[in-house]
Amino acid sequence: MAPQHRPNDPRNAVRVGLRLSPLTDLYYHLMRGSWLLLIGVLGLAYLFTNLVFAGLYLVQPDGINGGEPGSFVDAFAFSVQTLSTIGYGTLAPRSGVVHTLVTFEAMTGLLGTAIATGLVFTKFAQPRAKVMFSSNLLVQRRNGRPALVFRVGNARGNEIIEASLRVSALVPEVTSEGESMRRLVDLVLLRSTTPMFAMTWTVIHEIDEASPLHGRDEASYHADGLRFIVSMTGIDATFSQTVHARHIYDPDDVRFGARFVDIVDNTEDGRLRIDYQRFHEIEVIDSVDRSK
Repeated sequence: MAPQHRPNDPRNAVRVGLRLSPLTDLYYHLMRGSWLLLIGVLGLAYLFTNLVFAGLYLVQPDGINGGEPGSFVDAFAFSVQTLSTIGYGTLAPRSGVVHTLVTFEAMTGLLGTAIATGLVFTKFAQPRAKVMFSSNLLVQRRNGRPALVFRVGNARGNEIIEASLRVSALVPEVTSEGESMRRLVDLVLLRSTTPMFAMTWTVIHEIDEASPLHGRDEASYHADGLRFIVSMTGIDATFSQTVHARHIYDPDDVRFGARFVDIVDNTEDGRLRIDYQRFHEIEVIDSVDRSK
């Protein structure tokens, strides 16, 4: 399932003044989109090609041997058989014009098959990290100090080797010349890498004096429109290829004075059990001052 992008996601930005490259952009959209999109585009292209050639065959109504003269249905069926190299033997070209069209359609079919095969294979072989990000960022006290906390989970259950996380905050800034801008600032994490990511990972940023979040209260997160961009990269142990995942948190996603419920315990036979149904659940605690 393709991820649902938020309106403020950079991938949803409206780009003005750029020179479009429809064929190149289509390839990237097909690779990023769902399987339904890819199959739908290939199906429409197949149908459109057959409709075009069927119309061309009707230029000479009696040019198809075994078909009814002027019949679009027979012309379409002949086009499908030619494009797909089926060849039932009941329909065949009769004139030089139709023979020429068959030559071009056969070549189109070979090229189309090669392109479709490449697209399907590339999309099928492309590894994707099935990573879950908690719905909320929590500001809570840990060991007596305020901290920004969120949770990451590996929903696929395989191993992601040498996984690394990077969290950046988009904060407003005014230069000495009075120019207002928004700057990405990396947040220092207590643990930004792990040798093996297979279950869950609680990510913690201590809000100390060096943190760009130091001194901010709950209202300032909304007033300044703070956003947090989380990116994770690692090596899929199954495919031995690099995978990545990304998530954006809005100010409305930040919760003060709460913590995540525990979702890890043991089964009766001693195996670890992770309850992903409660992955996003939080509980209110009284452990953070909302005014600081």
